[in-house]
Amino acid sequence: MSIRKQATLAGMVFFGAVGDIALSRGMKEVGELSLANWTQAFSAIFTPWVAAGVLLLLACFASYLTALSFADLTYVLPATSVGYILMALLARFFLHEQISPYRWAGIALIALGVGFVTRGPAKTHDARGSTHAPFPGGVA
Repeated sequence: MSIRKQATLAGMVFFGAVGDIALSRGMKEVGELSLANWTQAFSAIFTPWVAAGVLLLLACFASYLTALSFADLTYVLPATSVGYILMALLARFFLHEQISPYRWAGIALIALGVGFVTRGPAKTHDARGSTHAPFPGGVA
């Protein structure tokens, strides 16, 4: 896999984890929201940490779209779960969250599973040699 493709996957992981951390920090500052008061939820978007989180998650989504253009969903989505490790570390050290041993074990199992997925090809081929099979009904 090329350096550009690896950077796209790394960007997706980084922007997703950091975006979630920024969003969490911002929402902790905003406080509890109620659906009955939707204007408060709307104004929360414009607080600095929430806005930064939204922008970072948009960058994550752009990286995700790019990654799907060169790799299968069954490769890209598990590869993004490496971000759980980064997000847990950031939550521990920047948000001062306590993470139980059970959660760390779950994160380790996810990372182990990602290791299995990334050992295979990023893009599969069907019997005709094309890089993807059409949807049922022949629509590609």
